[in-house]
Amino acid sequence: MSAAFRKAAKARQRPHRERAQPASRTKLGLLEKKKDYRLRAHDYHKKQNALRALQKKALDKNPDEFYFKMIRAEVKDGVHVIKQPKDEVTPEQLKLMRTQDIKYVEMKRVAEAKKIERLKAELHLLDATGSGPRQHLFFVDSEREVQEFDIATHLDTVPELVDRVYNRPTIATLQKETVKGPTDPAHLKKLAQQRKNQYDLLRQRIEREKAMFVITQKIQTRKDLLDKTHKVKVKKETTTGPAIYKFKFQRKR
Repeated sequence: MSAAFRKAAKARQRPHRERAQPASRTKLGLLEKKKDYRLRAHDYHKKQNALRALQKKALDKNPDEFYFKMIRAEVKDGVHVIKQPKDEVTPEQLKLMRTQDIKYVEMKRVAEAKKIERLKAELHLLDATGSGPRQHLFFVDSEREVQEFDIATHLDTVPELVDRVYNRPTIATLQKETVKGPTDPAHLKKLAQQRKNQYDLLRQRIEREKAMFVITQKIQTRKDLLDKTHKVKVKKETTTGPAIYKFKFQRKR
């Protein structure tokens, strides 16, 4: 066989390509391929060095060494697990603790409710936010009256006081007395901002009082669950309400 023929046959041969490792099998280790021998060797020596370091650490450890975690640890499936101490509480003590919690939360809720009533009395619920825009309907008989309708004339007041929803005196009252209270626009704007801040505070206190009421209900439900009476859950617990249970009827003396 001539050299030219061998060269042509070699050129016709397909190059050998090694199979690529699927991504799903990379966690199983490196493939037994020629080009991966360096990677496999490096991984092997790394694990051997780690094992030698652990063995040296175990040999250097003092066998008489003691620390308190030894008496609170146990081995499960080859892993050290620290035992969590259990609270020694009787059912009667737990019920009493629940009762004290309910009394404390209820006391805070009642105090919050009193603050809400006091704040409402100060604000008199003027321009309450969240109640929606105020609407005042006026009824007329014809289309012409609609076009010629004037709010100030209909309310018998001056145009400057039309925007007021409270303390809107009539023209006859203004002729006898002067307007009471601030009339400067800057001062009125400042008072409006203060009133808005007070209503924001009122809304926050109302939400806090509702949250405390829900907490009281949940604590009471957990206290009732300590009873050994048969019970069935009717409704799951939510952020706005406690779980609902149906207890078996039991006649008591």
